[in-house]
Amino acid sequence: MAPRKAAALRDTEDGRSLREHLIGTAADLISANGTAELTVRAIARAAGVADGVLYNHFADKEELLADALAEHVRRVEAGLGELPPPGSATVEGNLRAQLAYGLALHKEILPAFAGLLARPAVLARFGELAGDGETWRDRLSGYLRAEKELGRLDGDVDAAAAMLVGVCHESVLTALLPHGPRVATSPAVKAVVKTVLEGIAVR
Repeated sequence: MAPRKAAALRDTEDGRSLREHLIGTAADLISANGTAELTVRAIARAAGVADGVLYNHFADKEELLADALAEHVRRVEAGLGELPPPGSATVEGNLRAQLAYGLALHKEILPAFAGLLARPAVLARFGELAGDGETWRDRLSGYLRAEKELGRLDGDVDAAAAMLVGVCHESVLTALLPHGPRVATSPAVKAVVKTVLEGIAVR
């Protein structure tokens, strides 16, 4: 006889464990409502379980929230598509794609991180989950270094990566300030890339 499914999973057919269901439910809430008011009770209710069930699958609420934040980021990135590999097409075109990707990514995830500034333990746990090379900034830096090795770029590519990431942060964080614009303002991707390339283009 097959083991009985947990009540919260009886209407699902995706084979998820209860732990995965709880993470997915919390990620759904982050996507819909952000993280500022996210509580264990709200997650339990949305998941269809008693509050105490969560602690059978997570060491504490910080672990659950960090896992949910990581799942939220993963979902956002999965919807943004693939980035161009080093050596393909043109560097300028590829950097435009990288910056457009970064702007879209930060628009979706930075509000969730901002809502957790008062919960540093959650952010610390999230940092432990994100290994080297897993973030978009890591991949951007890797792309630029690879292009430099191929001879298609020169100069301080790490500084260029920091500039591009900074543009993404500024455009979204400004909108989160009390007196900032009501929506994130995206800079002209073409103009930003042109400016960055002036410092690292091969001459």
